Amino acid sequence: MKKDHSLSDDDIALFRSEMSGSKKISQDTVHFKKAQKAPEQTTNTKVKQLDAEFYFSDEYIPDIDTSSTVNFVKPGADSYLAKQLRRGDFAPELILDMHGMNKETAKLELAGLISACKKRHLRCACIVTGVGERVLKHKVPHYLVQHPDVLAIHQAPLEYGGRGALLILVDIPEDPFFR
Repeated sequence: MKKDHSLSDDDIALFRSEMSGSKKISQDTVHFKKAQKAPEQTTNTKVKQLDAEFYFSDEYIPDIDTSSTVNFVKPGADSYLAKQLRRGDFAPELILDMHGMNKETAKLELAGLISACKKRHLRCACIVTGVGERVLKHKVPHYLVQHPDVLAIHQAPLEYGGRGALLILVDIPEDPFFR
């Protein structure tokens, strides 16, 4: 059943009387320029790059064994943190997938991850390096050990990536308002 949607002469007359005095709008064409990086993005990139250059050195070789289960607790921190990470007591709140990255990009992304954790007050993060050629699998723990805000590192439980991933705990300063 088809409905008739035609307007009556009274409706058309009413519409014309209401619209009298209005002006026709000219259609303008807007040409957008190429998107440029906002100053904030450029600043964030520079900060990440400076952090990466400051904290992560390729020459420093810490005393951790990256060929077996990676396990590190910052001196002065509770050694029980590594066991908690191993058991999965901490669920990662951010995940960084490093597949396809080179060492320089990995350094920048690690600095950004730690910075984001501190900014958002997130304590645990997961870094997925994969096993592949094992370049990042061996280098990432060396970089993380050098950062003063990393409390503990442990190979991730299977549900978060197992041998191809690390869980890290970031030192988040206590907020004096929540004591």
